[in-house]
Amino acid sequence: MDPGAGIVEQTPPPAKSNGQMRKSDKLRQVLSKHPDEKHLVVLQDFPDPDALSAAWSYGLICRQFDIECVNVYAGTLSHQENIALVRLTGLPAQRWNLQTEQRDLSGFNGAVFLDNQGTTSQITRLVKQAKLPVIAVVDHHAPQEDLAPQFSDIRTTCGATATMFVQYFQEGLLSLDATDPNHVKVATALMHGLRSETHQLMQAKEEDFLAAAYLARFYDPKLLEAILQTARSRRVMDVIERALKNRIVKNSFSVSGVGYLRYEDRDAIPQAADFLITEENIHTAVVYGIVRTEDEREMVSGSLRTNKLTLDPDEFIKKTFGHDADGRFFGGGRMRAGGFEIPVGFLAGSSENSAFNQLKWEVFDAQIKQKLNRLITDDEEDD
Repeated sequence: MDPGAGIVEQTPPPAKSNGQMRKSDKLRQVLSKHPDEKHLVVLQDFPDPDALSAAWSYGLICRQFDIECVNVYAGTLSHQENIALVRLTGLPAQRWNLQTEQRDLSGFNGAVFLDNQGTTSQITRLVKQAKLPVIAVVDHHAPQEDLAPQFSDIRTTCGATATMFVQYFQEGLLSLDATDPNHVKVATALMHGLRSETHQLMQAKEEDFLAAAYLARFYDPKLLEAILQTARSRRVMDVIERALKNRIVKNSFSVSGVGYLRYEDRDAIPQAADFLITEENIHTAVVYGIVRTEDEREMVSGSLRTNKLTLDPDEFIKKTFGHDADGRFFGGGRMRAGGFEIPVGFLAGSSENSAFNQLKWEVFDAQIKQKLNRLITDDEEDD
C-alpha cells in the first residue's frame, strides 16, 4: 500500500500580501511559547457542537507543542444531539459541577476560551480568582468581555468557530489524515458544528461553505447521520408542547413562556424556539422560562430565533433586556439567533407554597412580555 494513501494534499490559503501575519501563524507563535503546559479550555455552560468541535480541534493542535488540554463546562449537556456527539465520537469534555465541587486551578498554566468570551460560563469567575493567564480566545460572536488574552481571534464574518479552526488546519496548523480515526471524528464533529451553527448551511457565508468543502474530504457521513437522527427526549417534547400552548402572536412575533424548568432541561428552550419559528406567518420566535439550578439559584433563560433580515438579534436582545449593575448585558446574539439569562436574585429558590411559585412566575412572565412588547411594537412601526 502507498504509505501516503489517505493523506489529502492540503493547499493553504495564500499568506497576507499586506505584511499582516495570519491568525494561524500568530496562534502558532503563542503556543510555541507554552511547551509542556496544561491548559484549561473553558466552554459555555451549555456547550453546543460548535464549541465541542472547536475544543477538540484546539487540543489536537496543542499536542504538537506538548500542551495538555482539559475541556470543561459548568452546566450540562442536555441537547440530545450534543449528548450523541460526545458518546459516538468519544469527544473529550468534562463537566464541573461548581455547586457541589471545589476546583483548584493551581495545576493549570493558562486558560483558553473557545466559542465564548467568558460571559456564558461560570468557570470564568474561577479563572479570574486564580489569576490564571488567558492564552487564547477564539470566537465568532460579537466582542464581549475583554479577557486580555495573549491570542485573540474574534470574527463575526464566520458563521461558526468551527470554520475558523478549519482555516487553521488549511493554513498548516494541523494536517488532517483521512486514515486516522481521530482525525475523521474531529472532522465529523467540525462538520456538525458548522452545520448546526449555520442552520444546515442555509445561513452560511462564503468562508463556511469553503470550510465544509474542505471537511468533505475527511468526515464520516454515516457517523454524522447517526448523530443527527437522535430522537428528542420526552421532556423536550413536553416543553415544546407548553411553548405551543402558551404562545402569543403579535406582528409576526411568537412569544411563549414555558414556566419552570430543571437545569438539565435548559436546552429544550432553544429547541422550542426552533419549532415555533416554523409556524406560518411567523418571522421571530422568543421562548423563555425560569431555570432552577441544583443549589436553588434561578434565572430567566430565553432564546430568540428569527427569519427577518432587518432584525439584528444581538441589538434586539440588548435593547430589550439591558445590562446589570456592572454593565454586562443579560444577553446577545448572532445572525438570526440569540439568547438571554437574567438572574432572579432575591426571589430565587423553590417554595413549598405552590401559590407563591405561581405568583413569582406570573410576575417574571409579565415583565418579560412587557419588555418584548415595547420593542415588537416599535420594530413594526419603524418598518
